Amino acid sequence: MLDPAIPLPAQGRTFSARRRIRLADVDANGRVRLDAIARLLQDVAIDDVEETGWGTPSHLWFVRRLRIDVHEPFLGDEEIRLVTWSSGLAAIAAGRRWSLEGDRGGRSEVDSVWIHLGPDQRPARIEGFGVYEETTGGRHVSTKLELPEPTAGASGRAWPVRVTDFDRHGHVNNAIHWQAVEHALAASGLDPAAPLVAELDYREPIDPGDEIELASAFDGETLLAALRTSDAVKAVARLRAR
Repeated sequence: MLDPAIPLPAQGRTFSARRRIRLADVDANGRVRLDAIARLLQDVAIDDVEETGWGTPSHLWFVRRLRIDVHEPFLGDEEIRLVTWSSGLAAIAAGRRWSLEGDRGGRSEVDSVWIHLGPDQRPARIEGFGVYEETTGGRHVSTKLELPEPTAGASGRAWPVRVTDFDRHGHVNNAIHWQAVEHALAASGLDPAAPLVAELDYREPIDPGDEIELASAFDGETLLAALRTSDAVKAVARLRAR
């Protein structure tokens, strides 16, 4: 289970950055959307590993699971400060944490698990985690997927993928999945401007040519959403109020 309560380490490597919030990052009410947050997380993580030598081309990282705890929504914030560090380790995976604070009071804590691949894009053992070792605190991370799928009776609609959704690895970028989550959130009874917990399991890559359906179900408390084809579930999200 992802842990949103791992504190900022007193020692070991952390990486921090500040990002301005732009018009394309917010919804009609000025709230920073989950897909915009996911993109900021990804960008800062890439900046971190590129600085330490744990980035491309020798090392590739693909997100497996992500949990965003929105303690205070980013409403009207113009800048976000992000701090990230490694929160755990497994043979071929590592945990990454982020702490986010906005200049107008927004606050989120994020935990995640990323699969480590070599330059051949195959899972590769992590041999000696160098500067990231200390902040893991000896914690073990799991790549096991936990989120349930929406029931067979969940409402669904076609979710066409666009050329601009694909990144350099030939798959739909992880931040794009959260655009579908935002669409399901807007149609549910959850208040997107209230504190919430949003989780996403990335099961299989979405590839060019995939015909994707966005299926969702809301039981009054929990929203489940899935991106799926006729024969595979590609990703599952779960959202609930804090």
